[in-house]
Amino acid sequence: MYLAVDKSSNHLLAALPRIEWERWHPQLELVDLKLGQVLYESSGKMHSVYFPVNAIVSLLYVLENGSSTEIAVVGNEGIVGVSLFMGGETTPSRAVVQSAGKCIRLNAQTLKSEFSRSLPVMHLLLRYTQALLTQMTQTAVCNRHHSLDQQLCRWLLLSMDRLQGNHLVMTQELIANMLGVRREGVTETAGRLQMAGLISYARGKIEILDRIGLESRTCECYQVVKTEYDRLLPDLLAI
Repeated sequence: MYLAVDKSSNHLLAALPRIEWERWHPQLELVDLKLGQVLYESSGKMHSVYFPVNAIVSLLYVLENGSSTEIAVVGNEGIVGVSLFMGGETTPSRAVVQSAGKCIRLNAQTLKSEFSRSLPVMHLLLRYTQALLTQMTQTAVCNRHHSLDQQLCRWLLLSMDRLQGNHLVMTQELIANMLGVRREGVTETAGRLQMAGLISYARGKIEILDRIGLESRTCECYQVVKTEYDRLLPDLLAI
């Protein structure tokens, strides 16, 4: 269906100058994304880009044996498909819906044309890409040097920053795939967070009970990523 929501539902779209928004608007589609849906596969050609509204998309790096690890999450602050305007038609990562919801879709060729055509669009998307690269870099550092408890807290906080409310629907198996660990490890770690009164977790539904407690328990990686997003995209995140 054609766009039926205000552009403020995604911060990148909300930051577009009026003339660009009016040019883009007729070509935008509002679509529903299901939990676990794959938007694009590793090395597959991208035909569309996605601006999440209330969905969260996980970018995963997939190994030859099929195992995977999350390298970044994208929500209503951004766009899925930065490789298109960075000069590539494919990416080694896989994009999977981490939290179901709505998303705004735009044809890939249209975005590439707009990136070359409009200097404000180019600057906006490049600033977002730099922030996304910071998240990817910090995720790699976190996965190598910090405990699973800290990683899960970071992951929960980044996810909550991209959702309205304190609830997230997510199976232990999917969390394990995101973090690149065994399911049993997620069960034990989530159990410790629940015993500490930080979260409530049952039947694939996570509720954040104590955000401040999560922030105190996570590593510095969460704040590094948040600070960089705030620095590069202050006007976006304030919308």
